[in-house]
Amino acid sequence: MTLLYWLGLSAIALAVFLVMEAVAWAAHKYIMHGWGWGWHKSHHEEREGAFEKNDLYAVVFSGLAIALFVVAGLGHPIVGAIATGITLYGAFYFIVHDGLVHQRWPFRAIPHRGYAKRLVQAHRLHHAVEGKDGCVSFGFLYAPPVDKLRSDLKRAGTVASEQAERRRAANPVDRAGATLH
Repeated sequence: MTLLYWLGLSAIALAVFLVMEAVAWAAHKYIMHGWGWGWHKSHHEEREGAFEKNDLYAVVFSGLAIALFVVAGLGHPIVGAIATGITLYGAFYFIVHDGLVHQRWPFRAIPHRGYAKRLVQAHRLHHAVEGKDGCVSFGFLYAPPVDKLRSDLKRAGTVASEQAERRRAANPVDRAGATLH
């Protein structure tokens, strides 16, 4: 096995790592905020304890990577490079999303500038919407500019309508206009 061979496998792993952001974006938008909302909903609610139902997605994706490593062990090194790229993405996801963005670690690091700050702000804007619809910023390691996300949220009106609904629920009025308390 030559250096060129190993460089080729490394290039495949890197390419898969980069492609995984698009895969994760699509999975987040169309699965987690679609038919898979039952698991992901826990991620948009206050967490009790160390785990949430949404963590089952990590188990599923890890299982896929493990299966690919098993296939690689049967003599398919390209599949191993793919599994490596997926695993590296998962590690970065764990560090950046669970650690930095959601502070699920025992130590706290709050970014005050640059890429990390933008990533945290974008994800907070994603969580500004209560339900599964009307969210912005579905990526995990890439975040669109925060001003664009704010504009998208404002244009959709989801946050404003949710706030109005909370106000109505907190201050119900009967049809005659009298407050019901």
